Order: sequence, then C-alpha cells, then structure tokens
Amino acid sequence: MSGDDQKQRLAQLEARIAAAKEAGTPKPGKEEHYSQAQLAWRMVIELVAGLGIGFGMGYGLDRLFGTLPFLLVLFTLLGLAAGIKTMMRSAGEVQKKMQAAEAAGDDKGY
Repeated sequence: MSGDDQKQRLAQLEARIAAAKEAGTPKPGKEEHYSQAQLAWRMVIELVAGLGIGFGMGYGLDRLFGTLPFLLVLFTLLGLAAGIKTMMRSAGEVQKKMQAAEAAGDDKGY
C-alpha cells in the first residue's frame, strides 16, 4: 500500500469514528430488564444470607451450650429480621435513584 492510500483510509476511519460519536450511544433495551433482575436477585441473596448466617450462628451456639432448639430458632428469626432490614435498605436506595432520575427528566429510571 502506498502512503497516500493509507492516509486516505485513515481519514475515512477518523470520519466514521467522528460520525459514530456524534450519533451517541443507543438507548439500552435489554439492559434495563437485566438491571431489574439483578436487583431482585440481590434482594433474594440478602434475605437468604441473613437467614443462613442466623441459622449457622444459632446452631453453633446450641451445639456449644447443648440447648439445641432454643438458640437455633432465636438466631434464625434474628437473621430473618436482618435480611429484611437489608432488603428494605436496598429498596430505599433504588427508590432514591429512581426519584432522582425522574426529577432529572430521564425516562429510564433505574
């Protein structure tokens, strides 16, 4: 390839890049769906993690002290409460993001 041919191809490439930048990025279609699914999974995982940690701590302490059903039930309920509290905090964060997006005029939301 000659030097003039390379310069011409480079100029064409730069023009295509500039046109793509001017066009902007397309609005996401499926990404919004995935972000909602990710949010749902995050909340489920937070609830299950709270239950699992509470169950594990209660079972371990019951084995240690020999009071099998008492602390297991107590810590499982405490884990459930902690999981729900964490879920509510996450939902509040998402709600604030959605309200801020609505105030800014963005129709996407979260």
